[in-house]
Amino acid sequence: MSINKVSILKSVDQNTFEGLKGYTNLAVIVDENTKRDCYPIVKELLPEHLLIEVVSGEENKNLETCQHIWQELTNAGFDRKAAVLDLGGGVIGDMGGFCASTYKRGIDFWQMPTTLLSQVDASVGGKLGIDFGKLKNHIGVFRIPDMVLVYPEFIKTLPQNELRSGFAEVIKHCLIADADHWKTVSSKPLSEQDLATIIPHSINIKDGVVTSDPTEKGLRKILNYGHTIGHAIESYLLDIPGRKLLHGEAIAIGMIAEAYLSVKFTGLQEEELKQIQEYILSVYGKVEILDSDLEHLYAYLLQDKKNSGKKLSFSLLSKIGDCTFDQFIEWNEIEEAIKYYMSL
Repeated sequence: MSINKVSILKSVDQNTFEGLKGYTNLAVIVDENTKRDCYPIVKELLPEHLLIEVVSGEENKNLETCQHIWQELTNAGFDRKAAVLDLGGGVIGDMGGFCASTYKRGIDFWQMPTTLLSQVDASVGGKLGIDFGKLKNHIGVFRIPDMVLVYPEFIKTLPQNELRSGFAEVIKHCLIADADHWKTVSSKPLSEQDLATIIPHSINIKDGVVTSDPTEKGLRKILNYGHTIGHAIESYLLDIPGRKLLHGEAIAIGMIAEAYLSVKFTGLQEEELKQIQEYILSVYGKVEILDSDLEHLYAYLLQDKKNSGKKLSFSLLSKIGDCTFDQFIEWNEIEEAIKYYMSL
């Protein structure tokens, strides 16, 4: 039985938010983008609420922004029977859920994801947190949302680069768990993808994995495929002018590099590596990684949450559609994998 309460909506009306009427107070967290594009769609349908606006961007997913949210809840007299609705992408979902989970030891929160990334991945599964310095999701908790409302029409508000970023998680879900769907997805460019099919498919894969392993003791680690190297690259480039990447753009690099490691260590076939890299490069193009970046990436890899001591842990493919976890890889092999990507 699923531990995630997810509703995929064809439309939104007052019945959509009926369950929010029983709370003593409600806060809706938005950024400047969702306030402009998404909030007007739901504003009049929601119960009376407090609107809390934060600044968009991964660089603002930090303790300072949390303090702003907690202060707003405190000033408005929110008690433990209040609730939060996170109306936004992965940043708002991660941070808003974290703030709700820690305010007065925890109040209820609903997620209403507005990006492809958050709809297919970030909003489902209860990983919540904020960045600490440049370490991504370094401070956080596991807690399943009380409800996830997925309204695919919000995707129409996204710029192309955000849509493309979210698509990386769709690719990942296929590679780790559904070889047949990979064939379907990889046969078309992003512009021809059927989002009405893709979104529930990805949610079902993540929901199944998370339900079997809510706190990432084992199987859930496969969801990190592409993320060990990808997160290191994303974190390192975050505040380097002109080089910042969106989450999915960094994960795309990670998936190619970690597919290379998969050939070396877990049985992925060379032909499958070529399929993966050719399709990912066709969607995301090539990002320049410099030799001088490598030592910095190593420092970020050492902080990865899956590590055991100084052992660098990876989730790698045994074949397309099947993923292993707890693969401990030495830095020289990781460096080789990143250089493989650099050589393409």
